[in-house]
Amino acid sequence: QVQFVESGGGSVQPGGSLRLSCAAPRAILSTYSNLHIGWYRQAPGKQRELVASISPYHITTYTDSVKGRFTISREDGRKRTYLQMNGLKTEDTAVYYCNDVRTPGSWGPGTQVTVSS
Repeated sequence: QVQFVESGGGSVQPGGSLRLSCAAPRAILSTYSNLHIGWYRQAPGKQRELVASISPYHITTYTDSVKGRFTISREDGRKRTYLQMNGLKTEDTAVYYCNDVRTPGSWGPGTQVTVSS
């Protein structure tokens, strides 16, 4: 198993923006460009859900609740995947994780996103 490292979370007011970054673990750097990467989130008392994903061919998917507000992207040269979050809502509050969609590694601590007034 491998573990990705998330960063970029924080506390913002409704309507604010954050950009999350996902760094790949050393063990998979050589195959990073072939991975289908996903951003997940888990709110308190709720099940973890897939928020967005990006394939090796840069095909993206989004859960309905974030469409038009979130954008997932990747820079294979830097071995990083990003989640740009605009127009944040209180219901976006959660711990955000990134992982390999097809064969998930272990779940790390994630990065906390808190949206409140």
